[in-house]
Amino acid sequence: MGKLTLYDITVARETIVEERENVYLKRTPEQRFFGVLYLNHISVTMNGGQPLKFPQGKGIIIRKPNI
Repeated sequence: MGKLTLYDITVARETIVEERENVYLKRTPEQRFFGVLYLNHISVTMNGGQPLKFPQGKGIIIRKPNI
């Protein structure tokens, strides 16, 4: 879906921000939506199959699991 870009530390932060913004703005709304779904899938996978957000009856509450 995406690619990992490693930047040299000598590159100005403003240049990196501008480049990322241009890539984001070139995407269609559909591509942006599916990108968010893909990131959600990755976060669940990396969290051992458990979602990071759980329904609490009052909307979605972000909480850390009790270890």
